[in-house]
Amino acid sequence: MPGSLLALIGLELTPNNHREKVISGVGGFAGIAVLAIVTSWLVGPTMAVPVVASMDASAVLLFATPHGPLSQPWPFAVGHLVSAVIGVSCARWINSPTIAGASSVGLAITAMYYTRSIHPPGGATALTAVFGGAALRNLGYGYVLAPVAANVAVLLTMAITFNALFAWRRYPASLVRHASLKGQPSREDWAFALQQIESLADVSEDELVELHTIAMQHKEA
Repeated sequence: MPGSLLALIGLELTPNNHREKVISGVGGFAGIAVLAIVTSWLVGPTMAVPVVASMDASAVLLFATPHGPLSQPWPFAVGHLVSAVIGVSCARWINSPTIAGASSVGLAITAMYYTRSIHPPGGATALTAVFGGAALRNLGYGYVLAPVAANVAVLLTMAITFNALFAWRRYPASLVRHASLKGQPSREDWAFALQQIESLADVSEDELVELHTIAMQHKEA
């Protein structure tokens, strides 16, 4: 398939080794398993299903792209909490479920922008407050604390602990240490760096610095 067509459909060909893919999958499994247990204990197994589903996408970000800008603690935590408050408000004050659901997502996106906490799964948290069933709606603003805030704390703890087991996956991304090197890498140096970086590319400023460091080390080798 021509490269221009791949770029058009957004297919990334950044190479990653099998170890990284397996580690990401194991991390996601561990995170959701613990989260499901805790959430079932807090609100019961029936209500736990839609709530854990809204956190599933967060698990993908935190364990598959731990250095990505959308995966960091501030957008993760604030994005979910702000969205939860908005979702409950829409469920309570807007009579039409359709309008309430659409408003919860639209307002959550806007609020996340203003709070610099864009985290896509936050939209699901807002929508769950509207469409998660009568039992969840009856929690009112308690939904923000349990299960949402509790889920955020559990998954954040899991992400920090699990990623700490692997030197290249330190989380949050600010824990990653980078060397400062001078000079400009060549095209071949960047190609080598892309083959070596141990993370699926959801590129942040920190990850670009890491790529630059690896490329420069290869240049000077």
